[in-house]
Amino acid sequence: MSSSRQESLKEIGLRLADMREICEISPEDMAKRLNVSLEDYRSYERGERDFQISFLCEAADILGIDVHDLMSGESPKLSVCTFVKKGSGYDITRNAAYGYKHLAFPFRNKKAEPFLVTVEPRDGVPVLNSHPGQEFEYMVSGKMILFVGDEEYVMEEGDSAYFDSSNPHALKAIGDEPARFLAIVIK
Repeated sequence: MSSSRQESLKEIGLRLADMREICEISPEDMAKRLNVSLEDYRSYERGERDFQISFLCEAADILGIDVHDLMSGESPKLSVCTFVKKGSGYDITRNAAYGYKHLAFPFRNKKAEPFLVTVEPRDGVPVLNSHPGQEFEYMVSGKMILFVGDEEYVMEEGDSAYFDSSNPHALKAIGDEPARFLAIVIK
């Protein structure tokens, strides 16, 4: 892991710990509410463990803040409209397999989190994750497999899926090109 990436994880972990303390939530309660062990939760706060975007969204929801607050330390300011130019957005790189661009980061009190997601081709089976809420995905380019529970869906440009994201799910690009899709995570 690069030193800048490690520093970013430590900054996010510090913001998470600070907000948890401000909200007067114990580490034990936060771990329980996020459905992770206390040891894992503490490693997140210390910046020793990489964050899944779903973990950050859940933590932000528990703390009553925007996910952008945790990721960047800057509070969203807009409440009427936000406009993001093509190629812009707030970059979130959690691991080498997935790249996220948050497309509504300046808007506060969002009811949904829209991301442009890029899935790089990789060997092996992806790790399934789950989080509260629902999710809508619309394929922009490339081809991928969407895993939801025991089902697999091959998605190509123009295809869409809507599912209960409390079901374990993951994505895998098919072929040599990255797959790109719009993901809207509904809280």
